[in-house]
Amino acid sequence: MTSQLPSPLSASQPICPGDDLNHTLEMRFTSTPRGARLARRLAAHRLDTWGIPYGTGPHEEIVLVLGELAANAVRHGHVPGRDFHLSLHVTGAARAIRIEVTDTRDERTPPEPEALPAPGSEDTGGRGLLLVAARATRWGWHLRPEGPGKTVWAECVFASPA
Repeated sequence: MTSQLPSPLSASQPICPGDDLNHTLEMRFTSTPRGARLARRLAAHRLDTWGIPYGTGPHEEIVLVLGELAANAVRHGHVPGRDFHLSLHVTGAARAIRIEVTDTRDERTPPEPEALPAPGSEDTGGRGLLLVAARATRWGWHLRPEGPGKTVWAECVFASPA
Protein backbone atom coordinates (compact mmCIF):
# COMPACT_ATOMS: atom_id res chain seq x y z
CA MET A 1 0.00 0.00 0.00
CA THR A 2 1.41 3.36 -0.92
CA SER A 3 0.17 6.83 -0.30
CA GLN A 4 1.15 9.87 -2.24
CA LEU A 5 1.59 13.20 -0.53
CA PRO A 6 0.34 16.27 -2.33
CA SER A 7 3.08 18.20 -4.08
CA PRO A 8 4.22 21.34 -2.28
CA LEU A 9 3.09 24.69 -3.61
CA SER A 10 5.48 26.51 -5.87
CA ALA A 11 7.56 29.25 -4.23
CA SER A 12 6.36 31.60 -6.93
CA GLN A 13 2.70 30.97 -6.17
CA PRO A 14 1.01 34.01 -4.59
CA ILE A 15 -0.55 33.92 -1.16
CA CYS A 16 -4.00 32.42 -1.43
CA PRO A 17 -6.63 35.12 -0.92
CA GLY A 18 -9.22 32.48 -0.07
CA ASP A 19 -12.47 33.25 1.71
CA ASP A 20 -11.61 31.28 4.85
CA LEU A 21 -8.07 31.93 5.99
CA ASN A 22 -8.93 31.58 9.68
CA HIS A 23 -6.88 28.72 11.09
CA THR A 24 -5.40 27.62 14.40
CA LEU A 25 -2.62 25.23 15.33
CA GLU A 26 -2.05 24.38 18.98
CA MET A 27 0.44 21.79 20.13
CA ARG A 28 2.85 20.93 22.94
CA PHE A 29 6.50 20.17 22.24
CA THR A 30 9.33 18.87 24.39
CA SER A 31 11.42 21.68 25.82
CA THR A 32 14.51 20.64 23.85
CA PRO A 33 16.27 21.93 20.73
CA ARG A 34 14.65 19.08 18.84
CA GLY A 35 11.20 20.17 20.07
CA ALA A 36 11.84 23.75 18.94
CA ARG A 37 13.01 22.53 15.53
CA LEU A 38 9.93 20.29 15.18
CA ALA A 39 7.63 23.19 16.13
CA ARG A 40 9.22 25.39 13.46
CA ARG A 41 9.03 22.71 10.76
CA LEU A 42 5.44 21.72 11.55
CA ALA A 43 4.31 25.36 11.56
CA ALA A 44 6.13 25.99 8.26
CA HIS A 45 4.31 23.06 6.67
CA ARG A 46 0.96 24.11 8.14
CA LEU A 47 1.36 27.70 6.86
CA ASP A 48 2.02 26.30 3.40
CA THR A 49 -1.16 24.19 3.50
CA TRP A 50 -3.10 27.23 4.73
CA GLY A 51 -2.14 29.17 1.60
CA ILE A 52 0.99 31.00 2.80
CA PRO A 53 3.48 29.17 0.56
CA TYR A 54 7.08 28.24 1.20
CA GLY A 55 9.51 30.77 -0.23
CA THR A 56 7.23 33.80 0.10
CA GLY A 57 8.16 36.77 2.26
CA PRO A 58 5.32 36.34 4.78
CA HIS A 59 6.06 32.63 5.18
CA GLU A 60 9.75 33.18 5.77
CA GLU A 61 9.20 36.01 8.27
CA ILE A 62 6.56 34.10 10.25
CA VAL A 63 8.74 31.00 10.47
CA LEU A 64 11.75 33.08 11.51
CA VAL A 65 9.82 34.78 14.33
CA LEU A 66 8.26 31.49 15.44
CA GLY A 67 11.65 29.78 15.42
CA GLU A 68 13.16 32.48 17.64
CA LEU A 69 10.30 32.31 20.14
CA ALA A 70 10.47 28.50 20.29
CA ALA A 71 14.26 28.57 20.72
CA ASN A 72 13.91 31.13 23.53
CA ALA A 73 11.32 28.96 25.27
CA VAL A 74 13.78 26.08 25.23
CA ARG A 75 16.84 28.13 26.19
CA HIS A 76 15.36 30.51 28.77
CA GLY A 77 12.08 28.87 29.80
CA HIS A 78 13.13 25.24 30.16
CA VAL A 79 11.91 23.35 33.22
CA PRO A 80 12.94 19.66 33.27
CA GLY A 81 10.02 17.40 32.43
CA ARG A 82 7.77 20.21 31.20
CA ASP A 83 6.85 21.00 27.60
CA PHE A 84 6.31 24.30 25.86
CA HIS A 85 3.07 25.13 24.09
CA LEU A 86 2.76 26.67 20.64
CA SER A 87 -0.34 28.46 19.37
CA LEU A 88 -0.48 29.77 15.83
CA HIS A 89 -3.58 31.74 14.81
CA VAL A 90 -4.15 33.00 11.28
CA THR A 91 -6.96 35.45 10.65
CA GLY A 92 -7.91 36.14 7.08
CA ALA A 93 -9.73 39.42 7.49
CA ALA A 94 -6.69 41.27 8.81
CA ARG A 95 -4.18 38.98 7.07
CA ALA A 96 -2.60 38.57 10.50
CA ILE A 97 -0.69 35.79 12.22
CA ARG A 98 -0.44 35.56 16.00
CA ILE A 99 2.27 33.32 17.40
CA GLU A 100 2.21 32.41 21.09
CA VAL A 101 4.84 30.30 22.83
CA THR A 102 4.19 29.40 26.46
CA ASP A 103 6.72 27.88 28.84
CA THR A 104 6.46 27.04 32.55
CA ARG A 105 9.26 29.20 33.93
CA ASP A 106 8.12 32.52 35.33
CA GLU A 107 11.23 33.79 37.13
CA ARG A 108 13.06 34.48 33.85
CA THR A 109 11.04 37.01 31.92
CA PRO A 110 12.02 38.91 28.79
CA PRO A 111 12.41 42.67 28.83
CA GLU A 112 9.53 44.85 27.75
CA PRO A 113 9.51 45.50 23.97
CA GLU A 114 10.48 49.15 24.39
CA ALA A 115 13.39 48.24 26.71
CA LEU A 116 15.26 45.67 24.59
CA PRO A 117 18.97 46.03 25.33
CA ALA A 118 21.42 45.99 22.43
CA PRO A 119 24.02 43.23 22.85
CA GLY A 120 27.69 44.16 22.92
CA SER A 121 29.92 43.35 19.96
CA GLU A 122 31.56 40.51 21.93
CA ASP A 123 28.28 38.97 23.12
CA THR A 124 27.43 35.61 21.60
CA GLY A 125 23.69 35.87 22.30
CA GLY A 126 20.95 38.35 22.98
CA ARG A 127 19.82 39.03 19.43
CA GLY A 128 16.75 36.80 19.17
CA LEU A 129 14.18 39.25 20.50
CA LEU A 130 15.79 42.06 18.49
CA LEU A 131 15.13 39.92 15.43
CA VAL A 132 11.55 39.30 16.57
CA ALA A 133 11.05 43.05 17.13
CA ALA A 134 12.41 43.82 13.67
CA ARG A 135 10.26 41.25 11.84
CA ALA A 136 7.01 41.22 13.81
CA THR A 137 4.44 43.99 13.65
CA ARG A 138 4.33 43.90 17.44
CA TRP A 139 5.26 41.53 20.26
CA GLY A 140 5.07 41.21 24.02
CA TRP A 141 4.70 38.79 26.89
CA HIS A 142 2.54 38.10 29.93
CA LEU A 143 2.54 35.71 32.86
CA ARG A 144 0.31 32.65 32.55
CA PRO A 145 -2.89 33.26 34.53
CA GLU A 146 -3.55 29.54 35.10
CA GLY A 147 -0.17 28.52 36.49
CA PRO A 148 3.55 29.07 36.50
CA GLY A 149 5.19 30.36 33.36
CA LYS A 150 4.81 32.99 30.71
CA THR A 151 3.58 33.44 27.17
CA VAL A 152 5.67 35.37 24.66
CA TRP A 153 3.66 36.41 21.61
CA ALA A 154 4.25 38.13 18.31
CA GLU A 155 1.92 39.32 15.57
CA CYS A 156 2.82 39.59 11.92
CA VAL A 157 0.50 41.42 9.54
CA PHE A 158 1.03 41.14 5.81
CA ALA A 159 -0.62 42.80 2.84
CA SER A 160 -3.08 40.91 0.70
CA PRO A 161 -1.88 40.28 -2.84
CA ALA A 162 -3.12 42.77 -5.40
